[in-house]
Amino acid sequence: MTHQKTLKSSFSLSGKGLHTGLNITVKFCPAPENHGYKIKRVDLEDQPIIEAIADNVTETQRGTVVGKKDVFVSTIEHGMAALYAAGIDNCLIEVDAPEFPILDGSAIYYANEIEKVGIEEQNAERDYFVIKKKIEVKDEETGASLLILPDEEFSINTLISFNSPVLSNQFATLDSLTQFKEEIAAARTFVFVREVEPLLTHNLIKGGDLDNAIVIYDKELPQAELDRLADLMNVPHKTTNQLGYLNNKPLVFDNEPARHKLLDLIGDLALIGKFIKGRVVATRPGHKINNKLARLIRKEAKRTEVQAPIYDPTLAPVMDINRIKELLPHRYPFQMIDKVIDLELNSYIVGVKNVTNNEPFFQGHFPEEPVMPGVLQIEAMAQCGGLLVLNMVDEPARYSTYFMKIDNVKFRQKVVPGDTIIFRISFMTELRRGCALMKGYAFVGDKIVTEAEFMAQIIKNK
Repeated sequence: MTHQKTLKSSFSLSGKGLHTGLNITVKFCPAPENHGYKIKRVDLEDQPIIEAIADNVTETQRGTVVGKKDVFVSTIEHGMAALYAAGIDNCLIEVDAPEFPILDGSAIYYANEIEKVGIEEQNAERDYFVIKKKIEVKDEETGASLLILPDEEFSINTLISFNSPVLSNQFATLDSLTQFKEEIAAARTFVFVREVEPLLTHNLIKGGDLDNAIVIYDKELPQAELDRLADLMNVPHKTTNQLGYLNNKPLVFDNEPARHKLLDLIGDLALIGKFIKGRVVATRPGHKINNKLARLIRKEAKRTEVQAPIYDPTLAPVMDINRIKELLPHRYPFQMIDKVIDLELNSYIVGVKNVTNNEPFFQGHFPEEPVMPGVLQIEAMAQCGGLLVLNMVDEPARYSTYFMKIDNVKFRQKVVPGDTIIFRISFMTELRRGCALMKGYAFVGDKIVTEAEFMAQIIKNK
């Protein structure tokens, strides 16, 4: 089990905005459990707060913009990437302008400050979204595509392609978020010289210069034209007699543009609001298609509500039937759990019930339309919870667990012979005075069939 995390203390960074050119200060603050990422505009009278989620993205041209009504914050992706890569679930970000400062065009300043102030583990469990089947989005106009596949961890492969003699095809990969600071965070944003004037015409990159972006010179221009563009951006003139990069600082990586596109993708996927377990294969990614994938995953996460535990029947169980018999007094025909496949003490348990046509209750419920009674599903759920509790005491055979109450029961789908039910039971509160308040879900495949909250009491047998 992984717990949610936040910053141990606040930190601030200041610099100019890439698009506004304003002097900006952004402050990253600790936040409580289940807070997520939120951005507060402290320069405005009511200090409105915007949830940093994909659904609130309003613009994706040369940066990710989130908004609420008429309040917006842009260029958030580098800060979001640093938070996500550091494993931070909850953070309140205060900013005194309509965008984050661009700093050096990368995420390294954010990553360094996060490392400096430290990370604090919280009590709440982190809710992952596990990719169980291929999800793909495409943009036929640009040829961009994002594919996310099942994997045990989060990783990314990125390919970029441009019609340019300087920057044609590049590839970057990240196999683990633990590599982010060393391998990705220092990669800077980039722009082609030929794009500068159109961007300025659209009231963008007012704060851009040769220190906060990689500038790619891939088509020869007269020196007078280069000087004119430099004047438009209020930067010093740059003389060059060959195609290449015009920066004051050399490339950090040979494939720095590809690594920066990977950085942006992490920042945009951070707006899903959950950590992901899956491998992303990105071809020509950009903020627009990144947001499209993030919205699709958020929609899928809402649809599934709670994800079913992963069940591999070939793996050895955590508890087999013999161990279950040692803990529970139930016997045929009332023993409802066949094995336990996952267990975290003081937290949760995952049990399995294989439903066959030989179950005695199918003789009367119902002979021509066999359906497992809902009350027996709840009983099986409670037995699973009993295993969680009794596994925590010495001499479990001397104790029994009894229902005290059952609340918020929902039966969503019938269970029939041939189904395998996966139960996931977790504590809602700490075990107090022998009483356990638990939340249980029963799944068949990826679908919830039953859910309930229940209280049980552990009593020593006479």
